[in-house]
Amino acid sequence: MTKIDLHDYVASVQDYPEPGVTFRDISPLMGDGKAYKEAINQIVDFAEHLDVDLIAGPESRGFIVGSPLAYSMGIGFVPARKVGKLPRKAVSASYTLEYGGVNTLEIHEDAIKPGQRVLIVDDLLATGGTINATRQIIEELGGVVAGVAFIIELEDLHGREKIMEAGEVPFLALMEY
Repeated sequence: MTKIDLHDYVASVQDYPEPGVTFRDISPLMGDGKAYKEAINQIVDFAEHLDVDLIAGPESRGFIVGSPLAYSMGIGFVPARKVGKLPRKAVSASYTLEYGGVNTLEIHEDAIKPGQRVLIVDDLLATGGTINATRQIIEELGGVVAGVAFIIELEDLHGREKIMEAGEVPFLALMEY
């Protein structure tokens, strides 16, 4: 069986969301069952050796990667939501957006138990702010970040380096641009 080249399922949109930016759209990948399954299976292969208890994904595209991953592994999924979206007491962390401004994520305070090993996943790694905010919350709740995984890494934005500055963790990016 021929391995699927996931690059064939990424649309590049020039000058979006602002001039000079090339947006990497994974909608075609998600829209193709075989490509989507291949991407999730590659992350499962990575995660199986990390002794993971939970998957965490930031709103909203982290849900697209994290939910099927958690389901495939038979473990729970923890959403890191935008501020004000969770109905119960939550722990929060803020980060700077790559196009300016500040955003805040929250996780329910009882979503992660001390010592639980959590894999953070998202569709795309840009500057690392979203992942580091998610990591900060997980660690504040007593969880252990077992690794991070992405469908796409934008290497020129140095997000990987920023993640590793907070402490080395296993890292996977299925594609680099």
